[in-house]
Amino acid sequence: MRNWLKKLTYILLAIALVAVSVNLFLGPHTIAAGGLTGLAIILERLLQLDRSVTVLVGNAIVILLTLLFLGREVFLNTVIGAGTLPIFIHLVPQRMLVTDPMLSMVAGSVLFGIGVSILYANRASSGGTAVPPLIFQKYWGLNPSIGLFLSDGFVVSFSLLVFSVDSFFYAVFSILITSITMTYIESGMNKKKMVYIFSEQDEAITADILTKIGRGVTLIPVIGAYERTQKQMLLVTLDGKDYRALLTIVNSHDPKAFLITDTVTDVHGKGFTYESGSV
Repeated sequence: MRNWLKKLTYILLAIALVAVSVNLFLGPHTIAAGGLTGLAIILERLLQLDRSVTVLVGNAIVILLTLLFLGREVFLNTVIGAGTLPIFIHLVPQRMLVTDPMLSMVAGSVLFGIGVSILYANRASSGGTAVPPLIFQKYWGLNPSIGLFLSDGFVVSFSLLVFSVDSFFYAVFSILITSITMTYIESGMNKKKMVYIFSEQDEAITADILTKIGRGVTLIPVIGAYERTQKQMLLVTLDGKDYRALLTIVNSHDPKAFLITDTVTDVHGKGFTYESGSV
């Protein structure tokens, strides 16, 4: 129950971000940046149809597709997202919060990308064109951000027939920013430092890393090609904020130590994604 309530909170937060993005940033400047919400903005201008009604009808169709292709868990989570999005769209006031269209487009696109990423992380969606990328990922292994970019392209093309050329290009840039935001969140939010250390003081350095930083150290036997002597290489994975402390430890024991540092985009396992303590 606790996990379900936590997931529900994340889904509702994501839906709120999507609604804020549409009603306060994209919609006021007629930026139909793809998706069912973008189509709703187009139909509102073209047919004077309330955007919340368009979202409601479209999501009813999408929910059925989710049940057929994505399974029970995604279906239930999508029901929550797709069912609450029209409500949030109706409740969030439709007003121009930022008068500059470029700034409004950037802010709205980032918020939209964050919202959709939270939904995908919780195996949910807001319905609309957010569902096809999940289907593409399941059956063809396509990255969700790319799938969203492709599916939204159809809506943006339609907006060229209703709005100005400026609005069309704002919508195109909006999709690009949303896709970049999603890609960064999916692969760049958990960056760590992976450090290889070669030193004659490997035991002292290891002891300090374990006690002062609280990270584990992997000892790897290596043989230098020049001297043909076996040594110990230390491998450490740690948060970026701890990297300076690591350099201080190494330099205090061996100023001539040789280090190779790499940035890794994601780390899973004990000490990073569950349980505290060393790896």
